[in-house]
Amino acid sequence: MLQKYSGGYRIPSSDTDINSTLRPSAFLNLAQEAANINAQDMGFGYDELREANTAWILSRVHVIFHKLPKWRDQINIQSWHKGQKSLFYLRDFIVTNPEGEKLISSTTSWLVLNLETRRLVRNSAVADKLAESINEDVIEEMAPKVQAPKDVEPVLAMEHKVVYSDLDVNQHVNNVMYTVWAMDAVGLEVTTQKPLKELKINFNNEIKPGDTVQIYKYEVAPDVFIIEGKVGDTSSFIEELTF
Repeated sequence: MLQKYSGGYRIPSSDTDINSTLRPSAFLNLAQEAANINAQDMGFGYDELREANTAWILSRVHVIFHKLPKWRDQINIQSWHKGQKSLFYLRDFIVTNPEGEKLISSTTSWLVLNLETRRLVRNSAVADKLAESINEDVIEEMAPKVQAPKDVEPVLAMEHKVVYSDLDVNQHVNNVMYTVWAMDAVGLEVTTQKPLKELKINFNNEIKPGDTVQIYKYEVAPDVFIIEGKVGDTSSFIEELTF
């Protein structure tokens, strides 16, 4: 029987920012681990997919930060697989405090990648196990597509050459690093003064060892930024951040 993941966590100082609040990237790390554990427990995790030379790849993310927890706060994170739409496998997350107050809501869309061909897999080896789902929405709509605005000139905010600490077991940059870079690209004058309210991410192309990423910033409205990372002319990721 399909089950939810539920786990308690006390926020360490290493997960917090200058204001002692949970960094967005720290939440994404927690969510990624919750997804890994739940998928493994339900029989469609990392090990099962690797047997077929495939892997889970995160494609789109939508996060709403209702109230950011702080250093030493106790939180609970829940996650569950909620079905398939086209090539996307959908997974939701919710973070609450001990009183049950909703702190963070998130929905994500995942794909299955063939590790040899680097192409998407339509029918995975664990498709029968993924057919069962929990029909419960934290955010009803799927994580949306994010597009660079055509009427705003981008600014090259920074460049980053991929290093050891960026990489994960799938031999590419871990998806959480893109939000680390995006927050840095927005700038301290915003990120240290205003809490992040909402985050939307599209992962377009993997970034590999040795790549250099150009990170562009668009300010599309007051306290709303779009950050796009490119390797050459290829868009690797694009994020919309609302403060």
